[in-house]
Amino acid sequence: MIDSAWQRLSQGQLNLLATCPPMFQRNYLEQLTLPISPEQTERVNWGNRFHLLMQQRELNLPIEPFLAEDPEMERSLTALIQAAPELFQDHSYTWRGAEHPRTLAYQGYLFTVIYDLLLLNPKSAQIIDWKTYLKPKNRAELAANWQTRLYLYVLAETSAYLPPEISLTYWFVQLPHQPQSLTFNYNLDQHQRTEQDLTRLLTQLNQWLEAYEQRKIPFPHRLDCQYDCPYYSFLLEGNQPTQSQNWQQLLSEIDEISLE
Repeated sequence: MIDSAWQRLSQGQLNLLATCPPMFQRNYLEQLTLPISPEQTERVNWGNRFHLLMQQRELNLPIEPFLAEDPEMERSLTALIQAAPELFQDHSYTWRGAEHPRTLAYQGYLFTVIYDLLLLNPKSAQIIDWKTYLKPKNRAELAANWQTRLYLYVLAETSAYLPPEISLTYWFVQLPHQPQSLTFNYNLDQHQRTEQDLTRLLTQLNQWLEAYEQRKIPFPHRLDCQYDCPYYSFLLEGNQPTQSQNWQQLLSEIDEISLE
């Protein structure tokens, strides 16, 4: 049994910690989060309903109530099935799991990931993740995102699959754009780099937590924060975020929608 004293961290918290430590302090230690807009609330709700729809479908449970209430969701599901029939018609997988959770204990922290769909063969493991926003133009940013890195890392650490046998595919499903995908294949070098970067980030977090809790020293800005951090001006000036900062979108895309 894992000690309950272990601290839990999500990929969203890792992303924010890597992007802006002071904002991590503000959001997670001081609980000073801002309410999201009605538009963003609706987007989150739609994403949650879509995830539940796909879980129900995978479990062969009725999905008609979802589709009857939301014609857009029905169109999105139909378009996804047409774009990726292999996800739904290929019977070569020896195991399939929807909303499949895995937990990794690492250096005093617990990391829980929830795979929207996990497809297993004796020599391959494919993670599928449903995204309800538009496909990003910059593939490198998504590759560097801690969701991508942590999902692949945790599966390699909690299964018998070797890194080259593991892949992660994002499916961007919401219309009016036709469903599109991005696949990230894993390898041993990536696995080792993720472990090194995760160790470094957790070491920094432990140091900052100790300084904050014992001496009230705030989490520091990163050296390049002034140029690269989307929250730098807001934190420096102590003002409310402006429209141009696109604050709510930035925060909303830090965390991944998942059903727990």
